[in-house]
Amino acid sequence: MQIEIALTAPDNADYAASDLGFLLHKHPDHLHKRDTSAGEVTIFYPEKSKERTTAVMHLDVDPVGLVRGKNQHSDGLLAQYVNDRPFVTSSFLSVAMGRTFAQTMAGKSKDRQALADRALPFEIRVVPVALSGDLDLVKRLFEPLGYTILTPSEIGEEQVVDLRLSATLRLADILKHLYVLVPVLDNFKHYYVSEEEIDKLLAKGEGWLSEHPDKELITRRALKHRRSLMNMALARLEETAPQDEEPEEAPKIKPEEQLEKPLRLHALRLDAVAEVLRQNNVASVLDLGCGEGKLMTRLIKERSLARIVGVDASVRTLEAAHRKLRLNQAGDAMAERVSLQMGSLTYGDRRWQGFDAATLVEVIEHIEPHRLSALVLSLFADARPRLVVMTTPNREYNVLFDGLKDGKLRHPDHRFEWTRAEFESWANKVAEEHGYSVSFTPLGPVDDTHGGPSQMAVFKQEGAT
Repeated sequence: MQIEIALTAPDNADYAASDLGFLLHKHPDHLHKRDTSAGEVTIFYPEKSKERTTAVMHLDVDPVGLVRGKNQHSDGLLAQYVNDRPFVTSSFLSVAMGRTFAQTMAGKSKDRQALADRALPFEIRVVPVALSGDLDLVKRLFEPLGYTILTPSEIGEEQVVDLRLSATLRLADILKHLYVLVPVLDNFKHYYVSEEEIDKLLAKGEGWLSEHPDKELITRRALKHRRSLMNMALARLEETAPQDEEPEEAPKIKPEEQLEKPLRLHALRLDAVAEVLRQNNVASVLDLGCGEGKLMTRLIKERSLARIVGVDASVRTLEAAHRKLRLNQAGDAMAERVSLQMGSLTYGDRRWQGFDAATLVEVIEHIEPHRLSALVLSLFADARPRLVVMTTPNREYNVLFDGLKDGKLRHPDHRFEWTRAEFESWANKVAEEHGYSVSFTPLGPVDDTHGGPSQMAVFKQEGAT
């Protein structure tokens, strides 16, 4: 089984097709071999010129080696050996791509980063591809992503196709599409699928899967038809889906940060939350909706905190947090103390259990109101930290911001903004139903009529010290 990737350079192009070697991190003049859990991978370039260069990744699967001693999730001993999986491209190819082209899929190129960031004209061939469905499925999956289907022809009597595509896209995006969609075409994965598979799917699907018209089919097949995993994945996709932009003629709303900057409100919020944690002598903190790690940056300085974990639904945001916190430079002690997790705030996660405190700084207003009950269950009923610190904008204060028209929200991504009475009513109900007490504090300069620009609720588990 193999994948062929050809880069073409039209006349007067400001790059050479031979730059494909820089994008793949594999020199065109060399033969590259490596062993992966899926089999032996060989990469070579049968065609090399400035006008057109083709790279081939060939995967040689050892079917016996794959299953030897690994029958815990098998459909039976016989199924381990009598199986046509090794002879078609499927999840084996995805595993090999992830190991072999990790830097390329991350969009990195040491010597040609500008090209890695650009959409370039590629032709792709994947052969042989197992197809569970008709040839129209190929079009349904690839055409919405910008591909032209060249020759999706059947091979022999079985549902196996010679898949040929063309597209002008970033190479990183092409590889991510193939990583997800080739096993989806096959409707099979050779390994056991757990909740960790959701993280892999959303990482490779970020930026395109949430908007794909067949995202439910893709998600269902990618997660081996496990409904619970599919529902979790779709919920997380909904959290990261881009919001519709306003019409051009509508007045542009200033971002929340610009509105609040004169008040230093963001810094005041973070300081207030950190002070609550300090006063309550917590040793472990779960920062839900951690964003780029601004609160975590403050918390790292608190030596009393032995464990700090940030959770966010966006891979790119977590990557930014990773850089901001300099976790790539962290030693073993810091790695044990500070970590990041990709996760949904509206699905229970066993990893959230056992923390002294959880924080949600300007988070709840980004969640659809009808899904707040799921957040409450996952946080207050399942994880049950002894302390929860939550902040959210006070809608009453919006009239005091210059340039914010009446009825408008502070940020286009906000699903709602509550008045003080609305927030207190909701929080009191949550506390009463789940065995917490709750207190409220205004944040920022307080107006006699409209209150503070932000509001903080501190939930304490009843009976906790």
